[in-house]
Amino acid sequence: MTKLIKIAVDAMGGDNSPRKVIDGIIHNHKKNKENFFKIFGDKDKILKQIGNKINESFYEIVHTNDVVKSTDSPLEAAKRGKKTSMWLSIESVKNKETDIVISAGNTGALLVIAKLNLKMLENIDRPALSALWPNKKGMSVVLDLGANIECSSKNLIDFAIMGASLYKSLYPNDISKVALLNIGSEELKGNEIIKETYQLLNDRKNQNFDFEGYIEGNELMNGKVNVIVSDGFTGNVALKTAEGTANFITGELKKALSGSFLGKISSLLNISNLRKLKERLDPRLYNGAIFVGLDTPVVKSHGGIDYIGFSNSLDVCNRIIKGNLIRKIKENIK
Repeated sequence: MTKLIKIAVDAMGGDNSPRKVIDGIIHNHKKNKENFFKIFGDKDKILKQIGNKINESFYEIVHTNDVVKSTDSPLEAAKRGKKTSMWLSIESVKNKETDIVISAGNTGALLVIAKLNLKMLENIDRPALSALWPNKKGMSVVLDLGANIECSSKNLIDFAIMGASLYKSLYPNDISKVALLNIGSEELKGNEIIKETYQLLNDRKNQNFDFEGYIEGNELMNGKVNVIVSDGFTGNVALKTAEGTANFITGELKKALSGSFLGKISSLLNISNLRKLKERLDPRLYNGAIFVGLDTPVVKSHGGIDYIGFSNSLDVCNRIIKGNLIRKIKENIK
């Protein structure tokens, strides 16, 4: 039997948990028998949801009644105690009982508790929050998305290396193509930190990626690059703008195609293309932000996502471990 990938799951984080989380595990297990789930949370609620839908050889439940609330500040979450489902799930990867941890809970709390429990990788100064975005040719890794509001050139170079390593672990047959998010494509554009980063990346030898220079906000999804690097302030604004734009487009399209007789006829004639567009913009496909820079990867599922989205984030966990992300970062950060 193939060695199973052990995923620590905080079952109590996010909306409609643990039901959403357990349904996501069940859905994922139907497609993929490579994962073992160590599930942390209220045992009675978890067992009621899981029933006999998964063989017991593929999961284990660690009971706790304590949870990190969505309203907790990171400090309150850390003080809440070491018996919360979030803390215990992170502690399990710290103790090498599991390979990777995932939670749909409070993002700030997850980052703080992860940093309290897990060590930084050697030569990495700060961890970064990364995510997958769709582009015309496939997917891009974007980081940082809010963990570091201000960054040095060293931080941005680290993010480039970690982002390229993450992309390669998820898409091993592709070349990582890295660009810095900036206000222009010319070398002289941007602040001093980003210009310094540009020069250092341009001069860097033996990289595990192709450095493509700058990218502007209107080019994020054209597919010319697949790793986009920025400080956390800029990255978070770009993320929220992209999410808002996608929601606006789908909302307006739905209105236009259902608001009149001609619109309804048009939607029937184009139902196949519309279905493809809907699937392409489905946020569940891109669920799973990854906290990189620690000695164990931490995956954050969106708190409001449904069980399909949570299942997709479990796929991300599987691919990160199979792709040897931590080893790739260690090799390339030197």
